[in-house]
Amino acid sequence: MDFTGFPGLAGKTAVVTGSTQGLGADIARGFAAAGANVVLIGRNAAAGLALEQALGGRALYCETDIGQDSQIQAAIDAALARFGRLDILVNNACQYADRGLASTREEWHRTLDTNLVSAAIFTQLAAPHLPRGGVVVNMGSTGGKFGAAGRALYPASKAALLQITKNFAVELAPAGVRVLAVSPAWTWSPSVEQLSGGSRQAADAVGAHFHPLGRVGSGDEIAAAVCFACSDAASWMTGVDIPVDGGFSVLGPDRGISPRVWFKELAPGDGA
Repeated sequence: MDFTGFPGLAGKTAVVTGSTQGLGADIARGFAAAGANVVLIGRNAAAGLALEQALGGRALYCETDIGQDSQIQAAIDAALARFGRLDILVNNACQYADRGLASTREEWHRTLDTNLVSAAIFTQLAAPHLPRGGVVVNMGSTGGKFGAAGRALYPASKAALLQITKNFAVELAPAGVRVLAVSPAWTWSPSVEQLSGGSRQAADAVGAHFHPLGRVGSGDEIAAAVCFACSDAASWMTGVDIPVDGGFSVLGPDRGISPRVWFKELAPGDGA
């Protein structure tokens, strides 16, 4: 995918949390391809340093535990020392572990701290350095919009993240800083790769039942949406969520299939 056409990104500096693997790494690659500097935030030093090297002089890896305010501040300071500016923050880091109603208080605290609280604190500490035209993007999810049995922590954290996107958009608007969310559906990533046994074909076959476009998403498609949100092309957008989900969120429980079909397949027979 060509990332060179997003206006206003070249020369800017973007901080991307959770960017040593998966979707975060795809977003970081997108920013670098668009001409931006990228600060890679994560705890996997080997992967972070490898990606830093792959992206060349446009990247800086900062080993950071985003659950520690002092480490967040140190990463921001390192970004400013290296690139002299901070224009964009992408809150992407998250935990997926979820046992739904059976989750313990400790599990609730751990997930919310990573997925929600740390994003809020990173935004709080980065905001004073963001110039007019600065952007914060919170990575939401279709999982934060619909009910699902056996899950609670991840959906609740993503739903709350979508809410603070609105609140922070209003609070930071007078400073000329925009705040947006981008919500993917099923996207080819380490988690989907694991579920599909490493087969993209299998992932697409299953995903086709839930996404009208007939497949799961690709990381570069999500990265392109994030780059758009941070570019001058989106300069009149703030406080909203951008769904990048292959049509997932337009389907109801009937998955877009006519009631006639469901009754034909599921209604009990005459002898039932």
